Amino acid sequence: MSRLVEPSPKFLPHEWRHGNNVQYRNAESERARSERLTAESERLIEQCEKATKRMQDEASKRLEQRIHDIKYWKLELDRKLDEVVRETENLITCKSRVQRALESCSEPLRVTIQCLIEREKRMGIDLVHDEVEQELMKEREVIEGVASLLQRTLEQTNEQIRLNRSAKFYLEKDLQDKFKAEKIDDFCAILTSTYPNTEGAAGGSADSLAGNLVTPDEWETFSDINILKAEKERTNSATLRSLVENLLQQTATDMSTQHKATGASLDMNVQTIKTAKATLEDHLSKVLAELASQERNVEALRVAIADKEGPLRVAQTRLSARSLRPNVELCHDSAQSQLLREVQELTHQISSLREALGEAEIELRALARRQLALEEEIQSKGHALYIDEVICIQLRQPIAIHNF
Repeated sequence: MSRLVEPSPKFLPHEWRHGNNVQYRNAESERARSERLTAESERLIEQCEKATKRMQDEASKRLEQRIHDIKYWKLELDRKLDEVVRETENLITCKSRVQRALESCSEPLRVTIQCLIEREKRMGIDLVHDEVEQELMKEREVIEGVASLLQRTLEQTNEQIRLNRSAKFYLEKDLQDKFKAEKIDDFCAILTSTYPNTEGAAGGSADSLAGNLVTPDEWETFSDINILKAEKERTNSATLRSLVENLLQQTATDMSTQHKATGASLDMNVQTIKTAKATLEDHLSKVLAELASQERNVEALRVAIADKEGPLRVAQTRLSARSLRPNVELCHDSAQSQLLREVQELTHQISSLREALGEAEIELRALARRQLALEEEIQSKGHALYIDEVICIQLRQPIAIHNF
């Protein structure tokens, strides 16, 4: 304990001076290091500030260039979208014309088939495969062919409209994405260090986005593909629309030409039937006149036969009476010879008259049959004329072929 309370040893003066010098050197060294660190920090701060400003300027320039590129592609996409929309609207209008043209085929086809059915009701010899029937059958084939062609064209038009709308969808989707990207890049372009509420976005590191990024070439190629696809569909649509225009005009021309040909054939056939009917009526009037004349001839022959029967009976009675003459009086005298010639002549005349009467009666019956045949034929012609002139022509009158 006595050692513990002993006073601490005292330093010598040179030790005191040495201790002070050590402190001086240490302070100088520490100060020099601090000055170097301060200078280095100032240089580093200045270098970082310049680098930061340079990088921000470069990023702003790249953002402006990117915004310019986005605007360029937006204009291209928007221009192509307008073209596709206009072309689709034109094609839809064209489609409605095809639909109206297709619907307009039903009534002419119905009338044509009805005319063919009605003409099957003609009777006898008038049920003929004539030019009118040929034209009607051709008209039915033309209308059915036009309807089939228009139906296929309508299906092609619907498919092309679908393709146009598909191209429109991808253009709109690309435009929407570019609109959002432009808004984001516009925001990034005006963003500065002094902008309020700037916070680092979570997950915004390059490593986290590497899997979702595309190269600039891929970015341009994507929009270029959409534009090329839209242009291809627009070109196909315009080509199809031109074909449809020509098709509508050609089909309307074909149907109109055939409709006129059938109508002209029907009119000509009506005139032909009228001429034939008039000729038959003329022959009927002549047959009726001849029938009346023949009836008078038959009556005259009967009267003539009746007139000859009296004299014949007289001559025969005379011969019979003279055959009763007795003995030598039964002489073949001139009176006997005359009576024999008279009986023979009268018998021959009556035989000739009866033969003529038989022939006249046969002819009378033939004329009567001819009268019936002519009347039936005239009735048949009248029926055929009614079918063609009244039914068929009236059925076809309301039909009008339009170029839709």
